[in-house]
Amino acid sequence: MGSVLITGGAGFIGSNFAHFWAREKPSDQIVVLDKLTYAADLRNLGGIDNIRLVVGDIQNLELTRHLLDSFEIRTVVNFAAESHVDNSIKGPAAFIQTNLVGTFSLLEAARQAWAGEKTCRFLHVSTDEVYGALGETGKFTEETPYAPNSPYSASKAGSDHLVRAYFHTYGLPALTTNCSNNYGPRQHPEKLIPLAITRMMKNEPIPIYGDGKQVRDWLYVEDHCMGIFTVLQGGNCGETYNIGGNNEWKNIDLIDSLCDEVDRAIGRELGSSRKLKIFVEDRPGHDRRYAIDASKIESELGWHHKTSFPEGISKTVQWYLANFGK
Repeated sequence: MGSVLITGGAGFIGSNFAHFWAREKPSDQIVVLDKLTYAADLRNLGGIDNIRLVVGDIQNLELTRHLLDSFEIRTVVNFAAESHVDNSIKGPAAFIQTNLVGTFSLLEAARQAWAGEKTCRFLHVSTDEVYGALGETGKFTEETPYAPNSPYSASKAGSDHLVRAYFHTYGLPALTTNCSNNYGPRQHPEKLIPLAITRMMKNEPIPIYGDGKQVRDWLYVEDHCMGIFTVLQGGNCGETYNIGGNNEWKNIDLIDSLCDEVDRAIGRELGSSRKLKIFVEDRPGHDRRYAIDASKIESELGWHHKTSFPEGISKTVQWYLANFGK
């Protein structure tokens, strides 16, 4: 039996990855380290066997070192992060502490605990937002220069650089993945898709920043989990792998599609939810377009996203109806 440490495992992507790992490696001990901030939910981990939840902060070097030693952990997947851009604009300090200082603490604990072992793996989960904004054409590749435009993306960019430095300086067997926008079950309702769905369910206004024509590439969370697992198994240490859905949507078109999906799901007259849209002042420094080129992970490791957008959106809406519709 092996052991894996999943930081931020009670949050959105982390909890989905914990479920994924439990299915792929049912005999493994899963250790989840989570601070249990507002965005975490213990119910996200329900139904997983061989799981140990530790409530704590990734900045606590003594704690993380103890976990690595006592559970003989040789795989770390770091999801722990403050991730809501709006919150980073209002209060950037927490983002620097968790995303930058916290990642440093984890890296240092792994460096000390593994003492040069090359069969271990430290995978740092990051975002496409570190690359900044695209024009109307082109996609982010692993070679795109970093140009973060928000305190959130700057803190993630800094943590990415630390991971790279620990590989090159200390030989820590580390990898980084940069993903596009995730959607799916268990996401906190502050994010665009669950916010829109829950507002529609309550017949409340759906806020849309600016003109709503910002473009994002959307990736179903289960496909992302498979991508991370694939990189852990076959990726080359010291390298970065972009994971994207090849699924670009303008925010306004995405909301319209969600409105129709919810209307059909709850038996409301088609078009009713679209009337709930309201346009609000745009976010400061709002990047216009993101898009991921995932050809590296596809060609080198054989990963491909499997979930079509209509299928993923249907599953997502049904999950929120079942869990927030009471």
